[in-house]
Amino acid sequence: MTLVPKTTDNHVEPTPVLSAALVGSDPLLQLQYKTQPPSGPGATRCLSHPPELVLRGIPVLCSVCRARRDWLLINHGRNVWVRCRCGNQWLESEISRANFDAMITIPHGATYPSVEQGLIALGFDGAFAGAYLG
Repeated sequence: MTLVPKTTDNHVEPTPVLSAALVGSDPLLQLQYKTQPPSGPGATRCLSHPPELVLRGIPVLCSVCRARRDWLLINHGRNVWVRCRCGNQWLESEISRANFDAMITIPHGATYPSVEQGLIALGFDGAFAGAYLG
């Protein structure tokens, strides 16, 4: 069986995305580039989830510190990871990207240069192990 991509007669132009090379020294283009939400296959999104997380009727517990709430959900591609304040992190197959998208209430949040810097800024780098900030 050979898969053939489905085509349509309607041609739709994709939304142009500015690249850093095209921005140059124009301050308005620089501002527009910096305020674009991360997108593409390499984009990683994080979502704070302070209350308990219940999957299939079972509350999620951290296997290291036994925490029951105050999670960071990390989405990259189709995968969603759950991260605890102690720094423990695991891939959670019960949370799909669609579930992650449904939990987002603020469409555009802070953008960090790297995932590690974002974890430090959000307090999920292990520095607040055992502390509930919710």
